[in-house]
Amino acid sequence: MKNKIYPCLWFDGQAKAAADLYCSLFKNAKITVDSPMVVNFELNGQKFMGLNGGPHFVPNPSVSFFIRCKTADEAQAFWDALSPDGMVLLPFNTYPWSEKYGWIQDRFGISWQISVDNLPGEQQIVPSMLFTEGVHGRGGEAIDFYTSLFPNSQINVKVPYDIGESTYATTDMFKYSNFTLDGQFFTIMDAGFPQTFTFNEGISFVVDCDGQEEVDYYWNKMTADGGQESQCAWLKDKFGVSWQIVPRQLMQLMNDPNTDKAQNVMQAILKMRKIVIADLVTAYNEA
Repeated sequence: MKNKIYPCLWFDGQAKAAADLYCSLFKNAKITVDSPMVVNFELNGQKFMGLNGGPHFVPNPSVSFFIRCKTADEAQAFWDALSPDGMVLLPFNTYPWSEKYGWIQDRFGISWQISVDNLPGEQQIVPSMLFTEGVHGRGGEAIDFYTSLFPNSQINVKVPYDIGESTYATTDMFKYSNFTLDGQFFTIMDAGFPQTFTFNEGISFVVDCDGQEEVDYYWNKMTADGGQESQCAWLKDKFGVSWQIVPRQLMQLMNDPNTDKAQNVMQAILKMRKIVIADLVTAYNEA
């Protein structure tokens, strides 16, 4: 599965330990990049970046990951492996929407919703965004925005709250949604009761871009109407969700075996907000 969009998980020096654990649990899993700063890995076709960024940001359950299981035994195995030293957000039990389901924050701070389901598609890990605090109730707006932004996207399911189901949520909010962005499944939920967390840089989404035109398109769309530019390809969209708009050419230049060239490119990145490929190439050639 080609990942146009993939999650970046922020760690304080624990990226390799987390990647080792996750790779031990999923089929077809492997670490693809192992460096002091970045540990990239794949879990059954889903790409992840682990970033050792220090103590500045901490992941929270505003972004979690559904693990779609075919059987209750499979779900139990994931729960047992991710539970030690973690925090239970919803107990592993039988619920109206699943014969077995539980929500756990593992010992590295990453949140997983483990569920038996029969939804179509082979994508086992599905990113989920929980809209609460300052963006509570804007889940539907976000679904429409994201599906309009990425090609090959569609809304599959929207399940609104029932009347009287929640004093915090209304019937125009969604307790569950399922949609695809460039063929990849995502979910969005409006919180059913108040929370103490919201989106931050602890979990962001990397958009793999091919060329400056794509970089400009996603950067301009996501920083419009209340979005915020940050440094080194990072931004926040109007809902506070963090994204990294990264051209493939950046990785090609950074992975050059000539360390002087790679270092020159890194120094150029540190001066940028949006990535300008031409300026990276200039820095590369000047080394």
